[in-house]
Amino acid sequence: MKTQFDISALIGNGKIQNKLDFERALIADRKLRVLSKENPKFKSVRKQLRDLIEEYENKNWSADSNISDKKISESDVAELMAEKERLFIQRRKELIRNKLKNLNLTQQDFGKVLGHKSKSYMSELINGVSPFSLKDLIVINRILKIDLTDLVPTFLPQSDIVKIRSAIKKLDNPKLKLSKDDLAIA
Repeated sequence: MKTQFDISALIGNGKIQNKLDFERALIADRKLRVLSKENPKFKSVRKQLRDLIEEYENKNWSADSNISDKKISESDVAELMAEKERLFIQRRKELIRNKLKNLNLTQQDFGKVLGHKSKSYMSELINGVSPFSLKDLIVINRILKIDLTDLVPTFLPQSDIVKIRSAIKKLDNPKLKLSKDDLAIA
């Protein structure tokens, strides 16, 4: 399961597929703006991302496109989800940095523990620009003693929630019931 937005995958795909990835791209663009001041390699990544954002906006939100109430509502949900992910990544970043500080370790030192040689790659991971691997998250959990629920998002995109609810309804199993809040975004 993809637990985090991956800028490289989006750029590799060459287009933004949905509203959630659009909102994620907007957040990533802000992160890249800051990171590109530290590392010039991010400037070209940011340029590619901005081009994809502009293309998506022109196709889906221009005066020529059909902007319905449903489309606006879906966009609002995607924005809420992307913001929730941003806050999750920010909290995870703070937890990791605090634990590293308490252990007198730098990001680069811990990157070596995780098997990453590049200082900039550790910065990408910590800042949510690149996703942590499952192995990285397990090592962070075990060494830094950070609970997995603080390392792995436990919320799902709205599209997945709809599919899950539909599948459970079709199963018609009285023992398998969801409350309204079981898969809620908020």
